[in-house]
Amino acid sequence: MDLLEYQGKQLFARHGLRVSSGKPVTTVDDAVAAADEVGYPVVVKAQVLIGGRGKAGGVKLAANESEAREHASNILGMDIKGHIVRTVWIEHASDIASEYYASVLLDRSAKQPLVMFSTEGGVDIEEVAEKTPEKLIRHHVDALTGLSHGEAVEIATKGGADSDVIDGVADALVALYEVWLQEDATLAEINPLIVTPDREVKALDSKVSLDGNALYRHPENQGLSDSENEDPIERRAKEEGVQYVKLDGDIGILGNGAGLVMSTLDVVAQAGGSPANFLDAGGGSNAEKIKQAVDLLLANDAVKAVLFNIFGGITRCDEVATGLIAAFAEIKPSVPFVVRLDGTNDVEGRRLLAEAALPNVHAAKTMNEAAEMVVALAAGQSVGAAA
Repeated sequence: MDLLEYQGKQLFARHGLRVSSGKPVTTVDDAVAAADEVGYPVVVKAQVLIGGRGKAGGVKLAANESEAREHASNILGMDIKGHIVRTVWIEHASDIASEYYASVLLDRSAKQPLVMFSTEGGVDIEEVAEKTPEKLIRHHVDALTGLSHGEAVEIATKGGADSDVIDGVADALVALYEVWLQEDATLAEINPLIVTPDREVKALDSKVSLDGNALYRHPENQGLSDSENEDPIERRAKEEGVQYVKLDGDIGILGNGAGLVMSTLDVVAQAGGSPANFLDAGGGSNAEKIKQAVDLLLANDAVKAVLFNIFGGITRCDEVATGLIAAFAEIKPSVPFVVRLDGTNDVEGRRLLAEAALPNVHAAKTMNEAAEMVVALAAGQSVGAAA
C-alpha cells in the first residue's frame, strides 16, 4: 500500500524524523487558511501517487495569501498522469543548503535489509546509480541487531555528508530504518533529505510503501490508502478479497497461487502477448470464487482474450469448470477463453467443460500451448475448434 507524501511524513514524525509543519486540505479556502496558519512562504504540493509532480505544475511556492489561493485553485482537480489531485499539502517552505537521498528496503537477493544513502539528492536516484554509482552507498544491515547509530555514522561519512551534519544524518537513517521495520514497510525513502542553512536535517519528501498483508498489525494505518485514485477494479477486488493487480496488456490471466500466476505472466510474455492483469484465485477456490474472478477479469475493457491456468491441489479442477460454466451462463463473455486444467479432478473438469460446450472456450494441455493459443486469439487469429 503506497502512501501519499503527507501520510509518509506523518509516519516519519511518529518515529522522530524531522519534517516541516504542514496540513493536508481538499478545498481552496482550507488551503488558504492552512497557509495562514503554517506561515508564509508556503509550498502547495499536489498529493498523488505518481512522480513528476513538479514538472506537471503540481508543486508551487506561495509568498502570500493571493498566491496560495491561485496555486490551490490550479492544482486541486489537476490531472497528473491519470491521477486526479483531490488533496494538497500546505507546508512551510524550507531553506535548503544541501539535498541528500536516503532509503531502506529489502534486498531480496542478499536476504537482508538494505540502507542506501547519497549526497546526490533531489534527482532520480536511478540516474545516480547508473552514471555515478560510487556516489550511492549501499549498506546491508543485520536484521537481528538492526541499524546502530555507529553504523549510520559510517554510512553518512562514507557517503560524503558534510562533517557538521553527520550525526544528524545518522539520526535520520536510524529513524528511517525504524519506520521501515516497525511499520512493516517494503520501502521507506526520503528524496530529498535536506540540510538547512541552520544545519538541521529534515525530510522534505517521502515515499513509503506498506506491506498490505501486515496491516492487521497496524490498525492505525489501515485508512491511509489513496482509495479515491485507486483503480476501480483493484479496489473492488480488494473489497472482495481477491488478489488482483491491473496491468497494461490485453490478455486476462487467472491462476491459483501467486507463483503459478507469475509464471503464467512470463510465459504469455515470452509467447509475444501482453498480460492485462495478475489475478490469483487462491488455493481452494470454489465455483463461486471462479465466477467472481471471471467478472473481475472482464470488467477491464482492454481484455481481448482470457487464460485460465489451473494446477489443482487444494483447488479442484471440477470446481473451476463448474464456476466457469456458471460465469458463462450469467455473464455471457464475448471474448475467447483458453483453459488449462491439470491436477486434482482434472479429468472430471475437462469432461464438464466438454459437455457444456461453452462458446469460444479452448482447451490446452500445457502452459506453453495455452500461452500460444491465448496470444493468437487476442490477435484475432484462429486456433482451431473450441473445447
